Amino acid sequence: MRERPLILVVDDVAENLDIVTMRLTAQGYAVEMARNGREAIERTHALRPDLILLDVMMPEIDGIEVTKRLKADPATRTIPILLLTARSSTEDVVEGLDAGGDDYITKPFDQTTLVARVRSLLRVKTLYDTIQTQAEELAAMNQDLESRVRQQVQELERMRELRRFLPPQLADMIISQGREAPILDHHRCEIVALFCDLRGFTSFAEIAEPEEIVDLLNAYHAALGPLIHEAQGTLERFLGDGMMIIFNDPLPCSDPASRAVRLAAAMRDRFHGLAQNWELRGYAIGFGLGIAQGYATLGRIGFEGRFDYAAIGTVTNVAARLCAEALDSQILVTQRIASEIGEIADLQPIGDLQLKGLSRPVPVFNVEGLRTPA
Repeated sequence: MRERPLILVVDDVAENLDIVTMRLTAQGYAVEMARNGREAIERTHALRPDLILLDVMMPEIDGIEVTKRLKADPATRTIPILLLTARSSTEDVVEGLDAGGDDYITKPFDQTTLVARVRSLLRVKTLYDTIQTQAEELAAMNQDLESRVRQQVQELERMRELRRFLPPQLADMIISQGREAPILDHHRCEIVALFCDLRGFTSFAEIAEPEEIVDLLNAYHAALGPLIHEAQGTLERFLGDGMMIIFNDPLPCSDPASRAVRLAAAMRDRFHGLAQNWELRGYAIGFGLGIAQGYATLGRIGFEGRFDYAAIGTVTNVAARLCAEALDSQILVTQRIASEIGEIADLQPIGDLQLKGLSRPVPVFNVEGLRTPA
């Protein structure tokens, strides 16, 4: 597509042409005009615009027939057509879309709606042009064009899906090394595990509507999720209102304990803003965290068609149990973590806690806050 997209505006009413042209020009687009259907077809073939804004009700050749002819021609069928119509009945809209129109907008329309629809269709055109250019370049390099393009599209789809459902670090390794990536094999590694969840969520879920629960979780994940990526942690799993984040795998880092504690403090601060908003709506929701360090076995678990990347070991259980013991806004850590972060955090001894599932009590500390660097 051109650096400055070219839009062909077609309308038999001069005033309409002037209004639309003025609005689009103000947005930085190049605009050409046609005053009837026949002229629209001729100018489309001559100019090859990036987008056509086409009035439906015109004499001689109406917008529906123009759309059918342009979409039937291989030379013009990929040009997006935005139908401008004063008729808004379902039958009229269906007729326009069946003819090949890519979108429609009813008159009278406001500038914001028009510009938004134009931008949306131009994005589609840009993506299509990019794919076409890549296909042409590949054709010059290899006669097996169809196979290579299909491979590329599948690879892009796989990348998109992997990044949606796997930690980015892990997804990148799988994309670059394939399903047999060594990182997926079971391996032993010392990690730091951070577990967090909401206080009072069970009671809230018992009385709240499902839509309210989903809204709360979406806001919770949207607020805290970016902090995990910024800290370069690996989100190992979602557990309802809980999250397990690990450090030092699959990408090693030199300071996993410090990273985890800094992330925990940032999550606690970010959560306070959410909690205040929820409190105004009558939700008494808190937030607790637990952090532990130790060895775990990591790798792929599951069955064909459904695999997860997981960390298995006492360290994850300890982090989860510490989180369960934490009061609202507490970050409970083991003595090992406390010894690693003494220079960056103010710690409060909690004492030895008998954690569920563990045979011996565990010395526990609360991270009251981070120290300001000198």
